[in-house]
Amino acid sequence: MNQVRPPALASALDSQDEQFAHAFALLSVGIRERVAPGAVLAVTHHEKLVAWKAFGRFTYEEGSPAVRPETVFDLASVTKAVATTSMAMLLYEAGELKLDIKVRDFFREFQDGGKSEVTVGMLLSHSSGLPAYERLFLRCETREELLGAAAAAPLVYTPGSRSEYSDLGFILLGEILCRLTSMDLDGFVAKNISTPLGMSSAQYKPILRDQIPPTQDDREFRQRVIQGEVDDENASVMGGVAGHAGLFANAYDLALFAGCLLRAGAPILQPETVRLFTTRRSFPPGTSFALGWDTPSQPSQSGRLLSARAFGHPGYTGTSLWIDPGKQLSVTLLTNRTWPDRQSQEIKKLRPAVHDAIVEAL
Repeated sequence: MNQVRPPALASALDSQDEQFAHAFALLSVGIRERVAPGAVLAVTHHEKLVAWKAFGRFTYEEGSPAVRPETVFDLASVTKAVATTSMAMLLYEAGELKLDIKVRDFFREFQDGGKSEVTVGMLLSHSSGLPAYERLFLRCETREELLGAAAAAPLVYTPGSRSEYSDLGFILLGEILCRLTSMDLDGFVAKNISTPLGMSSAQYKPILRDQIPPTQDDREFRQRVIQGEVDDENASVMGGVAGHAGLFANAYDLALFAGCLLRAGAPILQPETVRLFTTRRSFPPGTSFALGWDTPSQPSQSGRLLSARAFGHPGYTGTSLWIDPGKQLSVTLLTNRTWPDRQSQEIKKLRPAVHDAIVEAL
């Protein structure tokens, strides 16, 4: 994979306060009403950055640092799309990954028990039969133990019969991709995704932890404030580098990443690969998932106004990225809505309203 010059993102921010007044007002009110302590919104339209604005503070304390447009956030499950799925796309394109390859070729736990027919494609499309989530961190102390426990999890439905979002599937997928390349996720992502696209803030295990908004005051598991380290406990046991969570980045860098997919993959992917992975699957019936991405359904966190070609992904910490090739639009919204105790769910109302306000403004 050749090194390429990172593409530039043209700035057109002069009229953002006027053009996106409604969306900005929604976020300002959300901050006041404690939907999240802080947020950053970045919007691109026809390859121009048309909005990039910060709101609020790191925490609800008055003396807490103000969030800036370039502030880095814990992306949580947006990692699945930006890092793990992109790695799968690159390996698929290089002929190193087949979607119909069996998970049993990598994990002996999939040899029987109805799991032998589970494929990598099923992991990507959330149709493997694996459960959505398990608190594996309560009984696993190492990465190897947690991977084994994820692989040993019994299926909750027949593979391919329906789709159910699964953290466990992406935990295993991340490990499969690492075994195929003999590279860790963080090394592969840095070399083949972040660096070619100029995503300078995108990394696992960031060094400048105090410059990242905290995600929770964890009194149950780690007994400390979680700031600049992965919020997800299963990913924490895995050393902060996992297929389902662990990537940190700022909104500008996600806008750069979105630009790549809006250019049909240039400069790192081919259009056919992008189309395959971002188009909603026709099977299982009724699914909204593509490969590693979700697509708009009603009701949807994407709002009501994105086109049928749109695809995106949310993150548990209050992050999201939605990309709409039909409108040549991307919307990145980063928050730390989990501070201090993960209780607030109001982001699920605020996020679609912001997306609709942005589309209406354009």
